[in-house]
Amino acid sequence: MKIKYLILTLFLIVGGKAFSQQPKFTASVNKSTVGTGEVFEVTFSVNGNGGNFTPPDFRGFRVVGGPNESQSMEIINGSASASISIGYDLMAVREGDFTIGAATIDVNGHNLTTSPIKITVVKGKPMPQNGQAQSQSSAPDNGIQQASPSDLSKLLFIKAIVDKTNVYLGQQITVTYRIYNRVTIEQNLGETVPELNGFWSEDIKPQGGQVPMHIEVYKGVRYEVADLKKTILFPERSGDLIVDPLGMTLMVSVPIQSSDPLAQFFQDTRQEKYEAKSSPVAIHVKPLPDAGKPASFTGAVGSFNIESSVDKAELKTNDALNYKVKVTGSGNIKLLKTLSTNFPADFEKYDPKTTDTVTENENGVSGSRFYNYLLIPRHQGDYAIDPLQFSYFNPATNRYVTLSTKGFHIKVDKGANESNVTAFSDAEKQDIKMLSKDIRYIKTEDNSVAKNGDTFFGSIGYWLLLLVGPVLCYGAYVYRNKLIEQNSDLVKVKSRKAGKIAAKHLASAQIQLTAGNAAAFYEDVFTSLYGYLSDKLNIQYADLNKERIESALKDKKVSDQLRDRLLETLDLCEMARYAPVTHISKQEVFEKAKGIINDIENEI
Repeated sequence: MKIKYLILTLFLIVGGKAFSQQPKFTASVNKSTVGTGEVFEVTFSVNGNGGNFTPPDFRGFRVVGGPNESQSMEIINGSASASISIGYDLMAVREGDFTIGAATIDVNGHNLTTSPIKITVVKGKPMPQNGQAQSQSSAPDNGIQQASPSDLSKLLFIKAIVDKTNVYLGQQITVTYRIYNRVTIEQNLGETVPELNGFWSEDIKPQGGQVPMHIEVYKGVRYEVADLKKTILFPERSGDLIVDPLGMTLMVSVPIQSSDPLAQFFQDTRQEKYEAKSSPVAIHVKPLPDAGKPASFTGAVGSFNIESSVDKAELKTNDALNYKVKVTGSGNIKLLKTLSTNFPADFEKYDPKTTDTVTENENGVSGSRFYNYLLIPRHQGDYAIDPLQFSYFNPATNRYVTLSTKGFHIKVDKGANESNVTAFSDAEKQDIKMLSKDIRYIKTEDNSVAKNGDTFFGSIGYWLLLLVGPVLCYGAYVYRNKLIEQNSDLVKVKSRKAGKIAAKHLASAQIQLTAGNAAAFYEDVFTSLYGYLSDKLNIQYADLNKERIESALKDKKVSDQLRDRLLETLDLCEMARYAPVTHISKQEVFEKAKGIINDIENEI
C-alpha cells in the first residue's frame, strides 16, 4: 500500500511540474464596456517564445494603433523564461454587443488560441457615418455645405523638405517631414513610414522627446507647423533616387459652412477622417569621380581627421599591444569600413573592436569612430608600425583628401614563454645552441657496407623504385582533385573552418578575462559563439536568432541537452553585455563556451 501511495505521489509531482511548464496564450482588455469614439486596449500574451502570430478579426472596431510588441526575459537559478505581449488600440464606432475573436500563435510546434472576449459598446461621442454625411449634403433647405477633400487639403497637408537634391554618392542629406495645419486634429489613427529604398537612414530624435509647434506663413497663409520626422540620409547607389512620402490618417474637426447667419455665429464642426500624404522628392546622386581617387580610398565621404596611438612602445614577446586609431569628423562615419593596416609579419593581429561616439542633429552625423587593434608580437626584435593612410572625398571641395598617421617604433624583448627561434637576432649566443639538434656535420670517412660486385641496377628494389614515381604522381593527382572538389563548396569550407575561427575569438576572450575586462570578455564569447554558429549552420550573421539556431541544430540531430546549454550560455552572455552580473563565474562561462563548440563539432 505504501508503494502505491509513493508511486501516485511521484506521478502527481512530475505531472504537476510538466503542467506548470506548459505555455499559456491569453487575451485581455483594459475595459469591457466602452462608449462610441472611445479608445481601449486589447493585449495578447504568451509565456514562451512564439511565432506566426495571427490576430483576430476586429470587426465592429477601428484599429487606431498597433501592433505594439514587447518581450521580457527572466533568469532564476540558471533557468531562463521569456514572455511576449502584443497589444492593439481599438476604437468603438457603433453601439451594441461585439465579440473579439480568437488569436492564434505557434509555440514549440503547438498551435495555441485565445478565448473570445465580449465588449459592450454604449452611446458616447457621435461618430460620423457615410449615410449621415450624404443626407446632410443632399438636404436642400438647411443651408449647410460640406467641405470637399480639395478644400481640406488646403487646410492640412504634409511637405517633405530636403536640404539638397543634387549630391554625390555617400553625401549626407537631411529630410524633414513637416505638417501644416489650420484645423483641429482630434486623433492620429496611424501613419505610413517611408521605406527610403536606396538610402542608409538615421532618424534625428527631437529634443526633450516632444515635437514643438510654431507659426509659419506659407504662400501668404498662417499655419500651425510641426516637424513630424527628421531623417539623415546617405545614398548608397548613384542615379535618380526617390525620397518616399510620409502619410498620416487623422481624425479632424472641420468647420461646417452655412448660409444661415445664426449658424455662422455659432460655428459648428463635424469630424472627418482625412489621409494626409507628402509628395515624393527626387534626388539626383552623382557617382564619385575617378580622377584623383587614391588607392587607400574605401568610401568615406565628408570631412574627417585621423590620429593613432599605441599603449606601449616596449614589451615582451606574447604580451598584448593595443594599436588605436581615431577617426573624427562629419559625414558617413557609421558606414566607414575597416581600415587597411600593415603590421609587421611577426605580429599576430585580431579583428579590431569598433566603438562609435556619434551625434545626429540638423547639421548631420558627426563624432568619432575608434578602432582598437589587438596585436601580439611572437618574436623579439625591433619593429616599425608604418603610418596609416586614410582617404576621403570632400563634397564641399569636390576633391579627395589623403591623411596619414604617425608611425611607431616598437621594441620587443624576449619573454619567458618563448620556446623557439625562427630567425637570428641580437640575443646571447647561448640561445642559438639549440640549432645543433637539427644540423649534422658532413661525414668525411668511408662507411660504405656494399660488397664489391653487387649492383643495384636490375634488382627487385630497382624496379620497385621505378614504379614508385608513377604511383605517387597518380596519388597526388587524385588528392589534388579531391582538394579542388572540397574547396569548391564554400559552405562546407566555412563549416570545416568554423571551429578554428571560433578558437581565435575564444583566445581573445581569454586575454580579456586575464585582464579583468568583463564587458570585452562577454563580447568576445558572444561573438565567438554566434560567428561559429553562422559558419557551421550556413546562416547569415544578421539572420541569426535563437529560434533559427535551435531549429537548425535540431535538423543536424544535435541533442536537446546540448541545445539547452548553448541557449543558456547565449542568454548569460547577452545579459552580461548590457547589465552588470556578479553571481556568474566568467571562467565557468568561458569553459562552457569552449565545451559547447567541441561538443557540437563531435555531434555534427
